[in-house]
Amino acid sequence: MLPKEVIKKIRRIEIRTKKLVNELFSGEYHSTFKGQGMEFEEVRQYEPGDDVRLIDWNVTARMGQPYIKKFREERELTVILLIDVSSSGQFGTRDRFKNETAAELGALLAFSAIKNNDKVGLIIFTDEIEIFVPPKKGRAHVLRIIREILYFKPKGKGTNIAAALEYFNKVIRRKSVVFLVSDFLSEGFTKPLQIANNKHDIIAIKVSDPREITFDNVGLIELEDAETGEVLIIDTGSKEFRKEFAAQSAEDVAGLKKSFRSINLDFINIRTDQSYISPLIQFFKMREKRH
Repeated sequence: MLPKEVIKKIRRIEIRTKKLVNELFSGEYHSTFKGQGMEFEEVRQYEPGDDVRLIDWNVTARMGQPYIKKFREERELTVILLIDVSSSGQFGTRDRFKNETAAELGALLAFSAIKNNDKVGLIIFTDEIEIFVPPKKGRAHVLRIIREILYFKPKGKGTNIAAALEYFNKVIRRKSVVFLVSDFLSEGFTKPLQIANNKHDIIAIKVSDPREITFDNVGLIELEDAETGEVLIIDTGSKEFRKEFAAQSAEDVAGLKKSFRSINLDFINIRTDQSYISPLIQFFKMREKRH
């Protein structure tokens, strides 16, 4: 039985994300992610304005008047949410934790998918595979996905993106649209990511907190690495430390972007202290123009 506060949180996320889907994202999603091809549907009589290249000459000859072939987009896609729930996601210094942001993003993308009659699946991982929810359709299925992202208690603490991608490649055979949501505090995943992206359409979404980017001057503070347990005392009063920390953070993001570009993989940068709506819409519009 889920605690009442978790049920309320799931319901709030459903209401918020479904509203965004209905008002903003459904059309953007449909335009961005095309079907797997065109499928023949029927022949019908030619009407002025129809493309003459679609005339079926065999039927036209038999019927004595022009007929054209009608096609429809083979629309159904499989969308996989590959969500990192390592301990570093249980961090947040503003409105919400990183894993709560990941849950909202997952809900938004999942509701966009089912509104377009696509299937949605989920792989939750840490430094091991925690859970796999096979792709399905329907509101109840999406609510289960939100519940798992928010409420699932992982066994692992660390992050192993490479292992998650290797598992994904084994269990998902059909070409899919994959949203990899993580803070990317992991190593050695570029090659597995490239292999997966050669077959699938992978979009990397990095979720970060402002305190992972810059520090305010709040004097001496004690920080514990949620994944390793290592404790550090840092002096945020040091201007040199704050400058070096910000520079290293910017360098890490730039390196990640460069790595993704080298394997032709799309990247969205999301912060917990800022709305994720603008970055997502910007991404959808960019993808639509490109494709």
